[in-house]
Amino acid sequence: MNFRRYAIYHLPGGDLGAFGAAWLGWDVRAGTTPSRPDVPGLPGDAAAMTAPPMRYGFHATIKAPFRLAEGHEAADVIRRAEMICDHLAPFALPLELRCDHGFVALRPVVQPPELMALEQALVTRLDDLRAPLTPAEYERRKPDALPGKARAHLDHWGYPWVLDLFNYHLTLSSNMPADRAQDLRLALTPALAALIAQPMPVTDIALVGEDEEGRFHHIADVPLRG
Repeated sequence: MNFRRYAIYHLPGGDLGAFGAAWLGWDVRAGTTPSRPDVPGLPGDAAAMTAPPMRYGFHATIKAPFRLAEGHEAADVIRRAEMICDHLAPFALPLELRCDHGFVALRPVVQPPELMALEQALVTRLDDLRAPLTPAEYERRKPDALPGKARAHLDHWGYPWVLDLFNYHLTLSSNMPADRAQDLRLALTPALAALIAQPMPVTDIALVGEDEEGRFHHIADVPLRG
């Protein structure tokens, strides 16, 4: 399959990963559209509430989608990521279900140093494999509306919310009014309670690719071996 962009994700595994893929309606690993779970009390249609994030799948972005620099291929990204992850240790994230800025998402209770080291290493040490943003890609990020530090990151790294501005999140909805997002959070709480009762292990990252329809597909896992 030909991919127009690549990204580094963390893809939750186990029952949590399966639920998230089914809830969003797209399984990045399998490249399939699983049946959505029956969640009582939803404040609307599940497909409509998850339409924008569906094509990305249930994931946390570690390095945002990018086009490959000329002369490089996906195998180069995998090799470089393996070199990086050979020196980074697995860890676990206690998660909570939250509403922030109109989005419902699972977020860490705290972001441990191991998570920050993983993100920083992959953002900075893979960046020479990234093609520069086109003018259209740059303008899509609305640079004039960004805070100064975020715009500086966009200029340097091709994405604003990295390094000191990075926040791990597993998105579960599109943007919606705050009261509706709160209703969705309440409806999802019983379904997710057992799945996040224990900290979620982070033992690997994944290279994913975006197809011509805008959906992302799993390409390779890279384990944390440190």
